Amino acid sequence: MKALLTKLLLMLAVISCWSQPKGKIVKIDGFKSKFVQSRNIEIWLPNGYDTNTKTSYPVLYMQDGQNVFNPETSIHRTAWEADAIAERLTAIHQIQPVIIVAIWNTDNRYMEYFPEKASLNFVQNDQAVFPKATKDVNPNGVDFLGDEYLKFITQELKPYIDKQYRTKTEAESTAICGSSMGALISLYAICEYPEIFGQAACLSTHWTLLPDAPRSQMSEAFKKYLYEHLPSPENHRIYFDYGTKTLDQYYGVHQRGVDNMMKNKGYTTDNWTTKKFEGEAHVEKAWQKRFDQVLFFLFKSDNKKAKTVTKEKTSKKS
Repeated sequence: MKALLTKLLLMLAVISCWSQPKGKIVKIDGFKSKFVQSRNIEIWLPNGYDTNTKTSYPVLYMQDGQNVFNPETSIHRTAWEADAIAERLTAIHQIQPVIIVAIWNTDNRYMEYFPEKASLNFVQNDQAVFPKATKDVNPNGVDFLGDEYLKFITQELKPYIDKQYRTKTEAESTAICGSSMGALISLYAICEYPEIFGQAACLSTHWTLLPDAPRSQMSEAFKKYLYEHLPSPENHRIYFDYGTKTLDQYYGVHQRGVDNMMKNKGYTTDNWTTKKFEGEAHVEKAWQKRFDQVLFFLFKSDNKKAKTVTKEKTSKKS
């Protein structure tokens, strides 16, 4: 009996060790910017970074950074667990090792994540509705900050990351990701800076733009911008997805329109995907559950040792 108990304890120790990400997180408190409010930054360095000193890594920049790694800092106490998922997929040779940069948001989140140039397409009614409709999510009454936020990432944060860490700096190795409004600003980023970002992952993209999701007329302003600024499909790749519950239930009709736009612009299954997740809501837990598919799309490994990843049940491209 004692021997059996010892074996069980050893097995539990092994499982516990395996489940903990072997990379490390470097946190920068109050990273300063001349463009936007200072904020915390967390950088996850994959297992082997410190020993593989001649290896350079692709980089994934993620919005809402407090929700990316640690459930204790996540708004709903549920994190994406991006480090653990990346560690697992790397260990089975499904993806390349990747550095993940988690950018925390601020109380100006909505205005920083709003695709600023889309406002140039507002019709007169949009201009009248917008201040009242966004009062609760713009408590400081600030102007649009999307362009300034992207300047912060491209002119301050990315140069710092590239200087301090061994990164692959070219666009094809630089991806940006977010959910909801974070998905909008990630898509806006690849449109505004196609020479910097080669890939974007947009989960539960908040196509309706306004907090009042059923009221969606303002979404046309961003769709017009998107049609005019989508980057070339020859050297860019974009991932979209959405669920069918809570806020996500309003996205399908918009996503189908964007999917048609992607086809018209020359995107194919080689450089674009849209996934529909039946029964999934607009919450971190849902994004955590499918983040493996996001990483696989962005950083798929060519390693022949790759093992099969268990796929979530999804519908075909909408």
